[in-house]
Parts: sequence; structure tokens; C-alpha cells
Amino acid sequence: MKEILDKFSKQAKTYQKYRPRYPQVLYDELLSLTSKRQSCWDCGTGNGQVAIELAKYFEQVYATDISQQQLNQATSIPNITYKVERAESTSFPAQTFDLITVGQAMHWFDFEAFNKEVRRVGKKGAIISIWGYGLLRIHKEIDAIIDRFYTDVVGPYWNKERKHVDTAYQSITFDFEEIRTQQNLSIAVQWDRHQLEGYFNSWSSVQNYLVQNAGENPVPDLIKQLDQYWQAETVKEIEFPIFMRNGII
Repeated sequence: MKEILDKFSKQAKTYQKYRPRYPQVLYDELLSLTSKRQSCWDCGTGNGQVAIELAKYFEQVYATDISQQQLNQATSIPNITYKVERAESTSFPAQTFDLITVGQAMHWFDFEAFNKEVRRVGKKGAIISIWGYGLLRIHKEIDAIIDRFYTDVVGPYWNKERKHVDTAYQSITFDFEEIRTQQNLSIAVQWDRHQLEGYFNSWSSVQNYLVQNAGENPVPDLIKQLDQYWQAETVKEIEFPIFMRNGII
């Protein structure tokens, strides 16, 4: 089985504070596919943002992650059980879940082993949904600066798994009867430059850069390059395109 990669424990607090939240329309899409709502599993839950939303609709939510530091940032809710578990090998009984979700984490998994585990713990006819979001978009001048940072500055520091995000998860092995989503989904946020800087600092490539360059952080220079297009206290609308794959177990 593939080696476990924990790329977010170190910056768990930054991740919790600065990562964008998924829109209600994404959860509406999931709910449209799930008539049975007894139990669901949010795998790779991180700080629990998806689990917290799903807990509004399901009797019981199990939320797992390999990082205890990430789970420490999660909100405690009576019908959510947080557990440190590897995605590909869990302690759950067979045929437990009506819905299994993976938000912005599937690319880190051993695909074949995880798909096998999903078929084991999912009920017959249950839904598996995986999704992520791509590179943020603001406007063309700022986007060009961010694109250069993404490709040229921290590009060599991305783990190889990042390629699956760049292909909108089409390169991921997904062994289920697929249901095409009918919606073009995206995350829209209103951020100032401080929030944008915090988001970049949550990137795994930035953390890899810090380790390999004696703690030098490339993000402040990126933010400085935005001076001519974005005044420090100004708030701008930022969009993250969401990609999603849904299947029947």
C-alpha cells in the first residue's frame, strides 16, 4: 500500500483559518443523490468542515483523518465521531454508510486500496463523492502573477499527487458507476490580501519550500508583487473552481 503522506499537520491552524469553505450548493448536490441518511463517512476530513455540514442532515457522521493535529481544530458536535484512521484501511464494519465523501484529499490516497475499502464499508447503492478545487481566479493581471508563483516558484515543490488536482481528478482511478453532476460549482469568497497570504501559506508546496530552503518563505514576495493591482486593505472577490465525481457503490 502507498506510504502515508501527512502534509498538513504542521500548518493545521493555518489550514483551519484560511482555507475556503464549500458552498451550500455542493451539499445540495450531495443531498439530491442520497435518499437514505442514516450514516455517512467524511474521509480526509481535515478540520471537519464537511462533516459539520453533513451532520445537519445525517443521523450519524464519522469523520476520519490521518492527522490528529487537523482533527484538533474540528468543532465537536454530538452526532459526529472524529477518528484518526487511514483512508484505505479503517475499523468500520462492512456495509455501514449511505454516503462517503472526500473533499480535496483523494489525490493523497492509494486509489485502488481506497476504492476497495469504499466498496467494503459502503452499503449497496450508497453514494461515493470526491471533489476538489483548482487554482483560484481573481482577475487577469493578478492571475498571471499567481500562475507564475504556482508553476515557477513553488512548482518544483509540489508533491507528485498535485497533478491529479490539475487534471480535475480525471486522472484518479474511480471504480464506480459514475453520476455526472449537472452543475458548474465554485467557491466564492471576499478576501483581503492578508487572508490571501494566509491561504498561500497553507499550501503543501510552500511548506515543502520552507523545509528545503532553510525556512525562507516565498509568499511575502508574491504578496508584494500584487501592490500595483491590489491595495492592502481592499477586499476582492476570489473564485475557486470546484470539480466533482460522484458514483454509486
